[in-house]
Amino acid sequence: GKNCSLLQEMDVIQKQDENCYCYVQNRTIHLHYLWSTLQIKVNSREKFRFEPISEKNNCRNSETVFEFAACAIQILWKPEICTETFLSIKQYGEDVCFKIQPFKMEPYTVRVKREMLDGKLLFLFVAGIFLFHFANSLSRSAKFFYLSGIILGALALLVFVLLTLKRFIPRHSTFWILMSGSWMASLYFIYCFKENMQWLWSEHRNYLLGYFLAVGITSFAICYQHGPLTTELSITLFTWTLQLTAFVLIYCGVTIPQVAYAVIAVSLCSKGLGYPLGAACHVARKIKHHFKSKKLVFKYLTEEEYREQGESETIRALEELRSFCRSPDFPSWIAVSKLQAPHRFAAFVLGSPHVSPAETKAHDEQYGIGSSFLEEQLFETRAQSEQDEPANSVHEEDEENENEMHTQTPFPYATELL
Repeated sequence: GKNCSLLQEMDVIQKQDENCYCYVQNRTIHLHYLWSTLQIKVNSREKFRFEPISEKNNCRNSETVFEFAACAIQILWKPEICTETFLSIKQYGEDVCFKIQPFKMEPYTVRVKREMLDGKLLFLFVAGIFLFHFANSLSRSAKFFYLSGIILGALALLVFVLLTLKRFIPRHSTFWILMSGSWMASLYFIYCFKENMQWLWSEHRNYLLGYFLAVGITSFAICYQHGPLTTELSITLFTWTLQLTAFVLIYCGVTIPQVAYAVIAVSLCSKGLGYPLGAACHVARKIKHHFKSKKLVFKYLTEEEYREQGESETIRALEELRSFCRSPDFPSWIAVSKLQAPHRFAAFVLGSPHVSPAETKAHDEQYGIGSSFLEEQLFETRAQSEQDEPANSVHEEDEENENEMHTQTPFPYATELL
């Protein structure tokens, strides 16, 4: 029932008595405020008590699970006693009210500043998009498995210990009850750690680094002992967990909830449409390959390949001819009546060579090395070369005479001039 001072952008308020302050959100949505936050800084030379005031003390009117969890944490949260504190408010979140109670009559300052692009929100949004689209490949990576185990052990130590001791818990109901309590305690620890991060880093830096180092090494050792995921069921569950975590990061990475819902819906649709689009592309490639005209490729044979192919094809054709002549459908009497040497044909059908030794010798004498055919070819090429040489010599002599005439013509005129 106490009136509070309303805060606006660029306000700088100095007071020394107890007072409460509220920031009322602007309900008009503008997309350029998508990653914009309002930074409220309260500092003083003496200690004061900073106490958030929630309008939903009973948490019954919470619309989402995140609002209920934040409300429950604020109820359990104790007032903060410090000399300096920061408060980050999203552009389109709830109205925020807090109370400042100084212990001494020392003035304190309340500053309000707008940050148009909050790097933390943008990083959460991009990380959520990346994690959702690469969840399947990351869940099969051993390095990401070890990294996830280290992060889970550092931020949610109770959950990590409970997952490690799962085999020793006989009942599933008991395990899920303990898991729910561990997650609530871990969320409360994360909230406390986020609110007191600056104070812990400045006052207890060594203890904080020692905690992260010890828990990180222990978590890595336990994950390395169990090994990465191998079964398809565990990999699928890990993929779903990563995708759910990606949705949480996307929701926390923007100031407009409607934009977060739209991005999540588009991501789900793109993931669901991936299979039909892949199948359609595969069918299109098959159809294109079927109707595409194949270009003929000509392969030129070498001389050795040509000779080997000729010999093999000749042998194969002769064997086919012998098998055909042995078949009952072959008109043997008609063929014998038309042949000049039936005995030679019969010997060929029974397996004898189709060329006689005398024919082979005659062929070698005519076309072999030192044969008359090669001598004729050799003499013809020599005669053609001899006929070409006189013509070339005559042509060269004509060219030389012309050059001499061109070089000698200027001399008579020169003598006459002299």
